[in-house]
Amino acid sequence: MLRASDPLATDIVGWTWHERGHPDRAVAAAKPSPKARIALWACGFGAGLGTLALVAGFLIFVGALARHERMPPDRADGIVALTGGAQRIGDAIDLLAGGYGRRLLITGVNERTSRDEIARLNPTQHALIACCVDLDYRARNTIGNAIETRRWMRAHRFSTVAVVTSNYHMPRTLVELDHALQDSDRVLPHPVVTDAFDADRWWQSPPAAKLVASEYVKFLASWVRTRFETDPERSRAAILIGRGKPVKMVAEPRMLRRVD
Repeated sequence: MLRASDPLATDIVGWTWHERGHPDRAVAAAKPSPKARIALWACGFGAGLGTLALVAGFLIFVGALARHERMPPDRADGIVALTGGAQRIGDAIDLLAGGYGRRLLITGVNERTSRDEIARLNPTQHALIACCVDLDYRARNTIGNAIETRRWMRAHRFSTVAVVTSNYHMPRTLVELDHALQDSDRVLPHPVVTDAFDADRWWQSPPAAKLVASEYVKFLASWVRTRFETDPERSRAAILIGRGKPVKMVAEPRMLRRVD
């Protein structure tokens, strides 16, 4: 018969177990050692600092986005427009018509979009589009846009270029262009600002919040990647982030496809 003093005894609640001679051994074994507690604290502190840095960087990123469109401070040899926004091409053609560049490259054009289609959407600039606009069908993403811009500038011996893209896309575009051009050429940004994206009230719109958060992550990835890569045309990471179906390269060699 079990006595009340026996280590194995039942009480009114249920079974109570004690290891004979060492009642606190299991409890002591469950407690982390001082070194483990310090390591856990350091990991938590580091994660907190990392999160704080990411949030602070995001707020700086959003705060630096252009709120109003401004004309380039100076004229450039050429103008480059990145496709992806309805107003980008129109703004770029207006810059070309205003004498802010001698030629215009529209990079990343959809294969179904022709020069006639662009002229139809800009009916007052038929002659300018016919003589001074080049279409690039090779670029698959922003890295490809930067590669094609470099090729185009070298072909025309341009040293300065005005870049037209959306305000939220401009930071990443500048990172890729600086990397592709190796800081040897001057880039004049012309951010496009539309009513579809309000940089001052992005948190009030889920699509806008998702857009700016996505661009911030892509900007960080581009910045980190360009710290380690020497030439974007040999970028393996660029292939992984290509949109749509997997592609063999971010910008096809010139001989593979004729440019109209």
